[in-house]
Amino acid sequence: MASPEPQHAAESDATEVFAKDGVRLAVDGETATVTLTNPAKRNAQSPALWRALAEAGRALPGSVRVVVLSGEGKSFSAGLDRQAFTPEGFDGEPSFLDMARGGDAELDAVIAEYQEAFTWWRRSDVITIAAVQGHAIGAGFQLALACDLRIAADDVQFAMRETSLGLVPDLTGTHPLVSLVGYARALEICATGRFVHAEEAERIGLANLVVPGAELGAAAQDLAGALLAAPRDAVIETKALLQGAVHRTYEDQVVAERAAQGRRLRDLAGLGE
Repeated sequence: MASPEPQHAAESDATEVFAKDGVRLAVDGETATVTLTNPAKRNAQSPALWRALAEAGRALPGSVRVVVLSGEGKSFSAGLDRQAFTPEGFDGEPSFLDMARGGDAELDAVIAEYQEAFTWWRRSDVITIAAVQGHAIGAGFQLALACDLRIAADDVQFAMRETSLGLVPDLTGTHPLVSLVGYARALEICATGRFVHAEEAERIGLANLVVPGAELGAAAQDLAGALLAAPRDAVIETKALLQGAVHRTYEDQVVAERAAQGRRLRDLAGLGE
């Protein structure tokens, strides 16, 4: 018997903002859904898709507080489209060989543009949730890591395959991976390129929650609803405080907590700026 298709975040009441290059953005009140929409290629990624993801971040209305990222079909994203590894690469895009032949500044600028698809998910005014099923390989793994939180289906397979191709993970995935699982385990996962399955992902902190595939969309919506329960400004301050804790000393974090709470108390008293 065929396995049921994973259920993704509901968009029946959402307003579609745009759909292009394998990405759809829809907004329903304070929740937005970004969906990868090329299941025939297991949501393989390309520069055009990365530009569409960056555009999704820029197009978010200010009212949005939670963004759910999902992929249609059996896989969240199987990674970089294999066309990238051909001599000609993608039409209208620099091939890997072209990039290597360019100067340092040009090469850096191209990679920085690609990274824009992955950086906005951590901004402080929204909380982002990746709903991940099936394959999340390479660039797909890094896109899931770009989000604040991850809910995984029980068939999930995370893997970082860049090293086996002679490359490194360069789409912002190394920092969150080390933060989540620690240096030694992150090195082992990246250097071996092995699969991390659902049970291990939850155990080591890659996944906040693992659910049956048929419940993935509902679980993401339940979490989104829970995140919307607290006042927005308190959530924004808390996210910024926790993000900064990675870089601050204990003493500096204590000071940051006092400053953040002072801002909240003045705001609640109607004395904020």
